[in-house]
Amino acid sequence: MHFKHPEILYFLFLLIVPILVHLFQLRRFKTSYFTNVRFLKELAVQTRKSSKIKKRLLLATRLLLLTCIILAFAQPFFEAIDSKNASNEMYIVLDNSFSMQAKGKKGELLKRAVQELLENTPENTQFSLLTNTEIFWNTDIKSSKSALQNLKYSASPFDLSAITAKIKAHKSAHKKDIVIITDAVGLKEKDIQNLDFEEKPYFIVPKAEQKNNVSIDSVYINQTLENFYEIGINLSAYGEDFKPVSTALYNQNKLIAKTIVNFDTKKKKINFTIPKEAFHGYVTIEDNGLTYDNKLFFSISKNKKTNVISIGEPEKANFLSRIYTPAEFNYHNYPISSLDYNSLEKQNTIILNELTEIPQALQTTLKAFVSKGGNLVVIPNEKSSLSNLNTFLANFGKVQFGNLETNSKLITKINFDHPLFSGVFENKISNFQYPKANSSFAVSSSYPAVLSFEDQIPFVTAVQNQVAGITVFTAPINSTNSNFQQSPLIVPLFYKIAQNNQKTGLNALTIGNNQPYFVDVLLTKDAILEVKGNEDSFIPVQQILNNKVKLTFNDFPETAGNYGIFDKKEWVENISFNYNRTESDLSQVNTNLVSDFKTADTISTIFNTLQTERTDSQIWKWFVIFALLFLALEMAIIKFVK
Repeated sequence: MHFKHPEILYFLFLLIVPILVHLFQLRRFKTSYFTNVRFLKELAVQTRKSSKIKKRLLLATRLLLLTCIILAFAQPFFEAIDSKNASNEMYIVLDNSFSMQAKGKKGELLKRAVQELLENTPENTQFSLLTNTEIFWNTDIKSSKSALQNLKYSASPFDLSAITAKIKAHKSAHKKDIVIITDAVGLKEKDIQNLDFEEKPYFIVPKAEQKNNVSIDSVYINQTLENFYEIGINLSAYGEDFKPVSTALYNQNKLIAKTIVNFDTKKKKINFTIPKEAFHGYVTIEDNGLTYDNKLFFSISKNKKTNVISIGEPEKANFLSRIYTPAEFNYHNYPISSLDYNSLEKQNTIILNELTEIPQALQTTLKAFVSKGGNLVVIPNEKSSLSNLNTFLANFGKVQFGNLETNSKLITKINFDHPLFSGVFENKISNFQYPKANSSFAVSSSYPAVLSFEDQIPFVTAVQNQVAGITVFTAPINSTNSNFQQSPLIVPLFYKIAQNNQKTGLNALTIGNNQPYFVDVLLTKDAILEVKGNEDSFIPVQQILNNKVKLTFNDFPETAGNYGIFDKKEWVENISFNYNRTESDLSQVNTNLVSDFKTADTISTIFNTLQTERTDSQIWKWFVIFALLFLALEMAIIKFVK
């Protein structure tokens, strides 16, 4: 037992006062004469005995009464089990990612967690609240009530490492209590490794009752016909025993097509055919799982021709003119001797077709062209100068040529996952008529190959960055050296190369992906582009590049949807944004990672535990009660004991 005011215990010496009064109580007796005391002798003995008992009882009650009063003023208490952490600061980490849309026993996980915080957090408790995107330092439940009630689901995934780093950076003289409320979907081991066990983190992991979920993963142009687009839609099913799912396509909120999808496999692809014209809408499904991935917005710009130029001998460029037809491309070929350098900045794609030497002036121009978002294709010549070629390629990445090898090799491997082949093949082809090259250059590249020889040496490699695409062939593809021009691979490859990083075709950007977007528009120096939606608008980071503008969106917009790009009040083109689908698989719950930490079912359990373990047991009230009881007992003895 401990005392808040132990100095008051010195007053216990006052207990000697009632003892002294009891021992030295002076009382003068008056003598009474009786004629005969024979009959009073027995009564006198009895009175003397009862008087002794009464005085001793009164002494005991007065001593106990005074002792209880002194102890009450000294305020005794029993120290709490965890009293050393009573001054800890509270931090509540609330996961508001889209996976928290899942439904538990009492509704959506996030909404239920917010309700429990509002109902069970003590009003006098100070805490800091951290979500995926927002931070409220040193607040209380009254001050944060509005923010909690209006908390929206975040497009940013739950990153526990980043949040705990912010907590550690928040300097404080006190230790920290961290309460983490998350469904543990996508929780990684590195997130747990950064947690400090001494800070006593608590985990609340709400469980979803419904884990079945269907997601729209991607939308793309599967095939371009003369008057129509064939739109391909990829769906994923997570869970088991799915009912048929209704899928609908809307343009400007007008229903275009609708179908029912039966999930006999986990992955499903469906097609819609729409007119070959501008499109600004979305595809949507209806399922009982998460809602954020039930809609995917996309836009198709009005078909514009892509500017493509090839530099090299005309007789080696005939195959390019058959691929880049006038209906979709503005294609021209120029020998190096008659090249107009001023026309290069107006191109979307430039092909260096088997040049023996790349002049320094052309190298400088092409370096600037690529830095401003242009696509470049390099096809070597058998007589190319290696030093000249490698010096030029060093401007764009780590691709370097070695000596020319004259042994014939087959081109046998296709990288189906490469962006240049996305949407090209319905199925992965393992056996086809392999093209070959009679001679090729050895190459050192740190980038994934698009096509490879049978010895795993790249035949085509691509240097991808956020601005441009640089595609490098490692062998000449003229008809003398290779039959690649007769291969069915050549058309989709060069077609996708020309469209790479261009806005032509379908756009469905992912929020937070930070992939630059290029807009063909001429702006003055002081002009800016603005992105506007139905509910919000923002100004992206932008850079003027000759006849186009490079836009970078960072974490904007916050809400998925269809937007428009405007130059002041003048519409420029449409653009669409979607949420990342990383939260769609609810089976990625990693509760085993938090097994070494303290866990609880509700926030009230944690507050009650902390209250019990860290609150001292005050017992001075009991001594006040005992004092009153002894006072009452003393009065009773005086009145009733004779």
